[in-house]
Amino acid sequence: MGGGDKCLRLLGGRAILAHVIGRVRPQVSALVLNANGDAKRFATFGLPVVPDDIGGQPGPLAGILAGLDWAAARQPQSDYVLSVSTDCPFLPLDLVSRLRAATKADTEIVVAASNGRRHPVIGLWRVSLRQALRQALALEHLRKVEAFCDRHRTTVANFPGAVNFPGAAVDPFFNANTPDDLAVAERLWARPDRT
Repeated sequence: MGGGDKCLRLLGGRAILAHVIGRVRPQVSALVLNANGDAKRFATFGLPVVPDDIGGQPGPLAGILAGLDWAAARQPQSDYVLSVSTDCPFLPLDLVSRLRAATKADTEIVVAASNGRRHPVIGLWRVSLRQALRQALALEHLRKVEAFCDRHRTTVANFPGAVNFPGAAVDPFFNANTPDDLAVAERLWARPDRT
């Protein structure tokens, strides 16, 4: 995208992040944004912003850990934390309920899947994984989300490929990584059958 925060790019006249928040907020009790650098760039969204506390920008696992730590301190009644990518503007409106439905008694992580592909950054993470995740990041330098999931009791929740756009083969976990992706997202956002 030429630098900067992808989630702040405009889609339908609003930041992609605004669309993500709009789709996720009704499904959860609280929202927090993981971002490094100056948190003021997200001030208009009215969310707490927590940075990674593992140095070296180790990637999405550090963001998930930040969310787990935040929940443990501020939402102690929560068993799980939902993680989503902030560049996925078409997240399912029933994301949490479908992830929860896939949860078994011993499940530690539930990841979303669509079109035969797992999306490990989009899922439910048991808050009790905090110490194992911190150790994997800080001591073992683990960086791959899939590798951490493979170590723990992970369940997959399958979503139809066109869950948000009837009659269109649109992945609900489509993310806008490039200007071409953003152009596709603009066309999809303008569809009259979008929900």
